[in-house]
Order: sequence, then structure tokens, then C-alpha cells
Amino acid sequence: MIINDEEKKVTAVHEAGHALLAMVLPHADPVHKVTIIPRGMALGLTMQLPVDEKHNYSREYLKDRIAILLGGRIAEETPIGSITTGAGNDLERATEMARQMVCEWGMSESMGPLTFGKKEEQIFLGREIAQHQDYSEDTAIRIDQEIKKIVTTDYGTARKILEQNRVVLAKIAEELLLREVLDADQVRKIAAGQPLEEHKPA
Repeated sequence: MIINDEEKKVTAVHEAGHALLAMVLPHADPVHKVTIIPRGMALGLTMQLPVDEKHNYSREYLKDRIAILLGGRIAEETPIGSITTGAGNDLERATEMARQMVCEWGMSESMGPLTFGKKEEQIFLGREIAQHQDYSEDTAIRIDQEIKKIVTTDYGTARKILEQNRVVLAKIAEELLLREVLDADQVRKIAAGQPLEEHKPA
């Protein structure tokens, strides 16, 4: 995929947003690598690697995960002043995670420790999992409100962190444009205000 300089700039800012939040948020998996080299349909990628294998996720971990997903979009809004469609997949994943917190894992204070939406296998549809609404319209509205509340709260958390660290955010984006790939150590150095080794173009 060939991307122009303007798209490259936006992608660098977007990935810098993900990377910075992954560095700062206390329950996040550590950053492994950040790149603005396009892969498949993705214009860039921030890779995080868990310290150990997780089978259970805490509410705090999931909320930090949502904030990181929203970070790309917020980073675009802050210096660029406009938003692109690049965050579409992030927003979808963030919303889905909030929905699972409310409907599957009973992590909503107002909805309580209940699950909503029975799952059934549709044998004739190639074992596709179908979601059945086993709750009232009133409950559906409350579920939507809770999902929105989780996402907007985490959005606020992410926005505050990125605004407080604008200089670091801009520096990560700048180094990404220069190098195209940053490893965990380089991101840490930028966050700590330390210089990186001189970049030698390949």
C-alpha cells in the first residue's frame, strides 16, 4: 500500500497516541513495537506484549485497554484538529469490549452481576453464534447507556493523559516519521526525555 506524506503524518500521530497511553496507563500490557509501515489494511500498528499469559482480565485492565484503543483518535484530534476514518476499527473494538463488560462479564455497577443476550449456535448457518435479545427494550436502553458511559469515561481519561503529555506525543510521532519503527526501549527514552541514537537511513 502506497500512502502519501499527509497520511503518514496522521498515522504517526495516531500510533503515538496508542503508544504513549500504553506506556503511561498502570494496567496496560507493555509496548513492544510501534510502526507506521502499512500492513494489510492497517496504516500503522502499536504492538503490546503481555508480561505473562492472561486467562482472566480485571476491570481496570479492560478500561485501560479501551483508553488505549481510543488514544489514536484523540491524538489525531489534538494537534491536527480533525479526525479521520483511520480509527474506525479501534472504535469498533473499544465499543465491543465495553459491551462485553456490561453484557457478558457483569462489570457494570448499574446493571449488576448479570449477563444479557443468550448465545446459541445456529447449526444450519455453519455453527455461527447467534445473539438472542432476552431482555426488555428498557433494559436494552440501559445497556446502551452503560456502554456509552464506559467508553466516554475512558475517552476522558485518555484525553487528559495525552493533553498533559503533548510534547512527548509530538516527539514520538516525529521519531516515527523519521524511523518508521520504534522499539519499546526507544519509546521509553522519548517518554523520559532522553535522546535517541542518531538515525542512519537504510
